[in-house]
Formats: sequence, C-alpha cells, structure tokens
Amino acid sequence: MFAVIETGGKQYKVAPGQKVKIEKLETNNGDVLDFDKVLLLADGENVKIGTPYIAGSKVSAKILKQGRSKKIIVFKYHSKTRERKKKGHRQYFTEVEITGIK
Repeated sequence: MFAVIETGGKQYKVAPGQKVKIEKLETNNGDVLDFDKVLLLADGENVKIGTPYIAGSKVSAKILKQGRSKKIIVFKYHSKTRERKKKGHRQYFTEVEITGIK
C-alpha cells in the first residue's frame, strides 16, 4: 500500500513505516501530523486517483526531527568580465515517519 501526498508544493510517494524528509513545518518533535492532500491511493489492485484530492482520506505521520540539509554551492561566473559570485545554501527540512494511510 502506498499513497502520493502533497506538502510544501512538492509531491511525495509514501508507504507505512517509511521515513521522508519534507519541507520544513512549524511543529515540535514527537507530534502527530495528518496530511489531507492525498493525490493517489494504491492498495494492490485498488487504485484511487483524486481530482485533485481524494475526499475523506488522510496520511498520518510522526515528526522525528527538524534539521538542515547539506550545503550546496551556487557559483555564478561570467567570462571576460571578471565577475564571480560564490554563495552557499542549506535548506531546512522536517523528517517524518509515516504511521498509517486511511
């Protein structure tokens, strides 16, 4: 069984027991969260597709931790003008564990 949920402007394919890093949510560690924007539910042969969301379905998750991902380097270079810009970025994330799909 798996589902496709939408959160933070992105879509994630999730299954029970899976750990997923999603865009940062303003919650505390150990909280239980319900995602109600479910786009697709699949259970073996039964597949439900939402238009755009499936009414009455939700995915439960437990907040594990808040953090920041590894640094990525954004480097811009223009030849012949001696123009260089180096910039780093670390994206905030929330790690959740999927506990159930309904």
